[in-house]
Amino acid sequence: MKNVYFNNDGNVDDLVSLLLLLQAPDIKLLGVGVIDADCYVDPAVMTARKIIDRFNLRGDDLEVAKSDSRAHHQFPSNWRLSAFSFNDLPILNERGTVETKQAAKPAHLDMIDKIKGSDAPVTLVMTGPLTDLARALEIDPSIQDNIEKLYWMGGCLDGHGNTNEPGFDGTAEWNAFWDPEAVKTVFDSKLDIQMVGLESTEEIPLTPELRHHFAVNRKYPAFDLVGQGYSLVLADEADSTYYLWDVLTTLSSLYPDIVESQQEKAAVEIHGRAAGRTYKSPDGRKLTLVTKADKDIFYKHFDELLKSAQMK
Repeated sequence: MKNVYFNNDGNVDDLVSLLLLLQAPDIKLLGVGVIDADCYVDPAVMTARKIIDRFNLRGDDLEVAKSDSRAHHQFPSNWRLSAFSFNDLPILNERGTVETKQAAKPAHLDMIDKIKGSDAPVTLVMTGPLTDLARALEIDPSIQDNIEKLYWMGGCLDGHGNTNEPGFDGTAEWNAFWDPEAVKTVFDSKLDIQMVGLESTEEIPLTPELRHHFAVNRKYPAFDLVGQGYSLVLADEADSTYYLWDVLTTLSSLYPDIVESQQEKAAVEIHGRAAGRTYKSPDGRKLTLVTKADKDIFYKHFDELLKSAQMK
């Protein structure tokens, strides 16, 4: 049994990741934190609570913690709007009530409590910025002793980024760019880190064929929700292509055979035009970099989990 804490930033891919974690066998989901990055945090927290209400048949004792962390560089507002629409999807609102509670403490403190209270080392899955973890480490570094591994969707080490903001050179990945100082704090820790960056996540794009796959499987409630969720994403029609960044990270934490990886040493720029850029450095910290995704194995596990889901 693997104990998992999931910290995310509430966009469609994050919420689909939550849905998958609720179906995964042989894990216990200890907690969920949502940070105000690639979402607007209040509707994203509410959406996460509704997903847990409808799909938590495993019966994990869950609350959703709202982060009070703030951006150094905020995501574009048009990327963040999907949280409002996702929260209004009929499949999540059919019951008319929300039972899953919002945690009393903000996400970084909730993370500390859940990690320290776990009876086994915790697998930490983070699909947004690292700020809540960095704040938790600054308050209580001892939590490192009960974290088995951190799986983080963020950064890239092959020299390209996905930011395009005035005054910066575009070499940073967004989750790192949101708070470069937090990346440095986590990189300075002793945590075992698997970094799922742009190198591998860009192998899993949201395509018309994938949307059709969601549609033909909509008889399954979880597939129906996933298809509705991704219909909110204007991939290839707006200012960027959407990838299943967070789902790859989440599934790789459950099924290591999905990815190939290699050991690297990495560092992060925290100031200047390259703020948030992660890069290979002989003096950097050791981490595991995911370099390739096996699409066939990825979709095999993805489909199995969604088809197995039952709705309350």
